Amino acid sequence: MMFEPSAKPRVFALPCGVDFPHALADGLRIRSQGQPPEALAKVELIINTSRMARRVRTLFDNGPALLLPRMLLLTDLAQRATLDGLPPALPPLRRRLELSQLIAKLLDAQPDLASRASLYDLSDSLAALIDEMQGEGVSTDAIRDLDVADMSGHWARAQAFIGIADEFTGLHEGAIDAQARQRQAVLNLIGQWQENPPPHPVILAGSTGSRGTTLMLMQAIARLPQGAVVLPGFDFDQPEHVWDRLDDPMISEDHPQYRFHKLLKELELSPGDVQFWTDAPPVSSERNQLVSLALRPAPVTDAWMSEGPNLSGLKPATDNVTLIEAPNPRAEALAIALRLRQAAEDGQTAALITPDRMLTRQVSAALDRWDILPDDSAGQPLQLSPPGRFLRHVAGLFCKPLACDSLLTLLKHPLTHDGADRGNHLRQTRELELSLRRNGPPFPDAAAFAGFEKGRNLTPGWTSWLNACFADQEIAGTLPLTDWVRRLRDRAEYIAAGSQSDGNSTLWDKKAGQAARSCIENLEAEAPYGGDMSARDFADLLGALLSQGEVRDRDAPYGSIMIWGTLEARVQGADLVILGGLNEGSWPEAASPDPWLNRQLRNQAGLLLPERRIGLSAHDFQQAIAAPEVWLTRAERSEEADTVPSRWLNRLTNLLSGLPDQGGRDALEAMRTKGRQWLGRAEVLEQPTPIPQVPRPSPRPPVAARPRRLTITEIPRLIRDPYAIYAKHVLRLKPLNPLVQEPDALLRGIVVHEVFEQFIKEAQTDPSLLTAGHLIGKTRQLLESHVPWPVARILWHSRIRKIAGDFVLAERERQARAKPVAFEAKGSTRLDPLDFTIACRADRIDMDDRGFLHLYDYKTGAPPSESQQKKFEKQLLIEAAMAEQGAFDGLGPAEVARALFIGLGSSMKEVRAPLEEEPPAKVWDELHTLIGAYFEPEQGYSSRRMVYRDDIAGDYDHLARYGEWDRSATPQPENLS
Repeated sequence: MMFEPSAKPRVFALPCGVDFPHALADGLRIRSQGQPPEALAKVELIINTSRMARRVRTLFDNGPALLLPRMLLLTDLAQRATLDGLPPALPPLRRRLELSQLIAKLLDAQPDLASRASLYDLSDSLAALIDEMQGEGVSTDAIRDLDVADMSGHWARAQAFIGIADEFTGLHEGAIDAQARQRQAVLNLIGQWQENPPPHPVILAGSTGSRGTTLMLMQAIARLPQGAVVLPGFDFDQPEHVWDRLDDPMISEDHPQYRFHKLLKELELSPGDVQFWTDAPPVSSERNQLVSLALRPAPVTDAWMSEGPNLSGLKPATDNVTLIEAPNPRAEALAIALRLRQAAEDGQTAALITPDRMLTRQVSAALDRWDILPDDSAGQPLQLSPPGRFLRHVAGLFCKPLACDSLLTLLKHPLTHDGADRGNHLRQTRELELSLRRNGPPFPDAAAFAGFEKGRNLTPGWTSWLNACFADQEIAGTLPLTDWVRRLRDRAEYIAAGSQSDGNSTLWDKKAGQAARSCIENLEAEAPYGGDMSARDFADLLGALLSQGEVRDRDAPYGSIMIWGTLEARVQGADLVILGGLNEGSWPEAASPDPWLNRQLRNQAGLLLPERRIGLSAHDFQQAIAAPEVWLTRAERSEEADTVPSRWLNRLTNLLSGLPDQGGRDALEAMRTKGRQWLGRAEVLEQPTPIPQVPRPSPRPPVAARPRRLTITEIPRLIRDPYAIYAKHVLRLKPLNPLVQEPDALLRGIVVHEVFEQFIKEAQTDPSLLTAGHLIGKTRQLLESHVPWPVARILWHSRIRKIAGDFVLAERERQARAKPVAFEAKGSTRLDPLDFTIACRADRIDMDDRGFLHLYDYKTGAPPSESQQKKFEKQLLIEAAMAEQGAFDGLGPAEVARALFIGLGSSMKEVRAPLEEEPPAKVWDELHTLIGAYFEPEQGYSSRRMVYRDDIAGDYDHLARYGEWDRSATPQPENLS
C-alpha cells in the first residue's frame, strides 16, 4: 500500500518555490520504496497538462531504473467515456458555426445589439459560456430562472437567447458537446469507483480545481482508499483566519489560494489537514511569507498593520529580486534581453514569463542581434505564419476588387510560385510592379495584364496563370460555406503552385503548413453546418480560426533561454525567472467582458466569475516569484499613456515601503537600484554612434551637365528648392509612384481639366449647351469613365455641381470678351543667347476681336495670390511672356491683355496675374537672369532654398539628408566633376 488508511480525504501539497514535477517524482519514489518493483507501475497518475507529463517522464528516465507509473491526462478520460458507451464528442467548430448562424440572425433582427464585425467574437463567447455551463453542471433552466427584473433589457434579451441557442444546438443525434461528455465521463467514473474502489493508488497532481468537472474529480479521488490529490503552490504560511475569510467568491475569487479553499471546504477539511508531499524546502521561505502577506484578500489587508511588524528576514527575501521600472516598453525589453544574454553566457537556465506577447516579440528581436533564439513555448500564432498570412491574403481577394497592393502582396509572398522558375517569376513581378506604378490601372484586370505582356519576353504561361489567379474575379454575394472553403483551397493551391508547376507546392509543407492544412480540412469537414455567408464574413471566420492555432519551432539554438506562458511556472524550473509586463491589463489581463451574463447573474447561476482568471494568474505569480533568482519588470508608460503597476507588484512595494523598521524600504531600494543598473546598460546600448555633422548640400555640377530645358511649372521649384531640379535633371532620378493609387490631387486636376475643356469645346459648337446642367452631366460622364473610386466620384461631382452655376455665368462673360482658340496648347521658346528652352502647356488661351490674348489656368486647389505670383509662383506670368514671344504655334507673337487663375475648389475663385506690376518684358528679363545664374560654374543647387513651409516634404529631401541639418545651416557648395 502506498498510503496508510485514513478517515479523511487525502490531500497533499507542495509550497511555492519547489520544483513541482521533480518533487512529484521524488515523492512517488520515496513511497514506493520497500515495495515490489511492480507497485509503482500500478500507480495511476493523472496530470493536467502534456507538458508536465513529459517533464515527469524525463525525470523518471534520468534514473534510477524503475517501472513508470501509468500517466494519464485529464483529457484522456474521454477514452473511458467511449468505453462507457457515451456518444462521440461534437466537434467544437460545428457548435461555433451553428451559433454564428443564430447570432447572425439575431444581429439582423436587432442591429443595435452589436456590429456585424463582432459576429464570430460573439459566437466564441457564447460557445464558451455553454461549455462552461456544461462543465459546471448549470442547466439552461437555471439560466431561465435568473432574476433580471431590476436590470436593463439587454440582460433579459441575452437570457432568452441563451436558452434558444442551447436548445437549438443541443439537437444532435449521436453526439454531445465535449464538456458535457467529459463531465458525464467523470460522473460515470465516480459511480464505478463508489461501487468498486480501485485497489491501486490513483493520484491527481498539478491541478488547482478551477473547473467544476476537475474539482468534482479531485474530490472523488481524494476520498478513494488509495487516492490522493497533490496541489501545486499551496500557501502553508497563510493563517487559519485568512482561509476562513475566503468563503465569498464575489470578494475572494481573485485570490491565489481561493480554489484550494473551495476544494478543502467541499472535502470538509481544514488547511491544517493538508500534508507535505515531500520535505523539499522552498527556495526562500522568507520570500514566500512576504508574498503571502502582500497578497492577502482585500478585506483583510489590515493584517499588514498587525502581522507586518512581526515579519522578519526581508533582506534575504529580496536579495535575489530585481525590480525594473522602465520608462517605456522598449527599455524594458532591452534590459530583459541583456540579462538573458548574460544568462546564456554564464550557462544559467533563464525564463521570461509573461502573458504580453508584444513584450516577448520585442525581447526576441533584441536577442536576435546576438544570434540568440529563445525557446518560446507559445510558438508563433498560426495566422502570422507564412501559410496563415497567405491564406488570409487569398481570402481577401473574394471581398473586394483586385487592387495593386493585394496583387503584389501575393505575387511576392514566399509561398507563391515557389517551385520551378521562381527567379523569373520574381523578375517579372518587379517589372509588373513598375508598370503598375507608372501606368496603372489602380484595379488591374486581364486587359492590364495583356498590355503588360506586349513587347516583353515573359515566361510562357505566366500571363495566363496571372489571369486565372487574379484577373476579372467576380465579387460574389452570399454563398454556402462549403463553396467558400473550396474556392479558397483551390485558389490558394493554384497560386502557390505557379505557372511552371505540375500542381504541387510547399504551401502545406513544414509544421506551419501542416497546421494550416489541418485547420482548412477541419473547416471543410464542418462547412455544411456553416450555412450561407458573405465573402467578408468568410474572411473574418478564417482569420478567427487561424488565430486560435499555434506553430512551435523546437529547433532553438539556446535551449537554456526560454519564454513561457504563466502556466509554465508550475511545470518547469529555472535558475532565473523574469516576470515581465507587470502592469494592470497585461498581468493580470483585464477580465473579458461577457456580453451574455454579467457578474451578478453569473454568481446567481453558479458559474465562474470573471475574476477567476485573475485568481489563476495570481497563483501563477505567487509560484513564479518563488524562483531562485527573480526579476520583476514593468514599463511606466506604454505607447499611448501612463501605465498602472500590477496589483500584486503594487501590494508588494507598498508593503515593503510600510515596513521601514524591518528594513523594508532599504530592501525595496536595493531591488530598484539593481534594476536601474540594468536600465543604464540598456540606455548605453541604445545610444547612437556619433556621426559627423552633415552639411547642407549645394552641388555644382559641370555647366555642360546642367539642364537645358525646364517647364514653367518647374520654375517655382527652381526658385524654392534648386536641389530638386538638380536631382531630377542632372542625376535623372524620379520618385517612384505609390503602389496604392488613390484619387489624389493630381488625378483630380487631370480629370477636372478634361471636364472643362470638353464642356467649353461642346459649348462652342452648340451655344445652347453652355448651361450648368450640361456641365454637371459632362462631369458625371467623365468621372465614371476615368475615376474608378465611387466615393471620389461622388465628392468631386458634388464640388463641380456646387460651382457649376457660377462658372457658367463667368464663362458667358469671358466668351463675350474673347473666344477660346486653344486648349492644352504646347509652347516652347529659347532663351538667347543661352542654350536653354522653356516649355509649357497652357490650359486655355482665348483671343478677342483686337487680337489680344487671354490666358486662363485652372486650379483645383487654392490659386496663388498676387503677392505669391510676384515672388515665386510665376508660371502664369512666364506663360504670358512666352505668348508675347510667339511660343505657341498657330498664334504667333501677340500681346496678352489678361491672365487669370480660375480656382475650382469648394467655391469658384478668380485671381488675376499682376501683369501691370509684372509686365511680360520684365518677367522675361528676370527669367533670363535666373536661368543665366545657373549657367555660372559657381552657382550651386541649394537644398530647400526658400520653401513655402518647413513642414512640406520634398521628393528629394531624403537624398539631401534633410533632418541632419536645418534651414539655418549655410549651404556648402561642392564642385562635381
